[in-house]
Amino acid sequence: MSNQPSYKEIIRNGLWNQNTGLVQLLGLCPLLAVSTTAVNGISLGLATAIVMSMSNGAVSAVRNVVPNEIRIPVFILIIAVLVTVVQMGMNAFVHPLYLVLGIFIPLIVTNCIVLARTEAFASKNRVLPSMVDGLMMGVGLTLVLAVLGGAREIIGKGTLFSGLDMVFGEAAKHMVLHVIPDYHGFLLAILPPGAFIGLGLLIAGKNYLEQRATAKPETHQPDIQVATA
Repeated sequence: MSNQPSYKEIIRNGLWNQNTGLVQLLGLCPLLAVSTTAVNGISLGLATAIVMSMSNGAVSAVRNVVPNEIRIPVFILIIAVLVTVVQMGMNAFVHPLYLVLGIFIPLIVTNCIVLARTEAFASKNRVLPSMVDGLMMGVGLTLVLAVLGGAREIIGKGTLFSGLDMVFGEAAKHMVLHVIPDYHGFLLAILPPGAFIGLGLLIAGKNYLEQRATAKPETHQPDIQVATA
């Protein structure tokens, strides 16, 4: 019982320390392919977060009654059912967005992140912490998709939140921000090489912030040693 991580640790790991997009580098295929706009990235990220939270909770609930030899097929079956529910819900309520995301919605079943968290965390912990872990891991991925999608959209098209009408209807077209007026676009940012460059810069930025944070305490040590000598 004492080995179970606290909720604070779970949240910190999901959002930063073990971020699935910047640290674990799992599920890169949808991350790079869908993040052409902020709306696409956030939408797929939230769908993945919902599936991860629900699948972690379901796997944790049945972990003691599923034989160890068949646990992986059972986990995949649970994930597939939940992805189908999310897919049908998006088809019913946000059909234009469902058409744009296309194959990447059912491919959540094969996303390494989802199965990895059910196996590494949910199969060993209680229901509520497992659901929080899945949700935080999904939110961490959503934040990466939002930042990467927003940056690619601004650099590539000069807009932000284009396609918001796919979620909220025709009235949302007026909510699109034209960050760079009369902009002719930069095609590289929209293409797959732009996604790789953007993700690389995000990973480099995270590593820089962590190195800077760990280097701060060492700056005061030399003064103390000189005074005692």
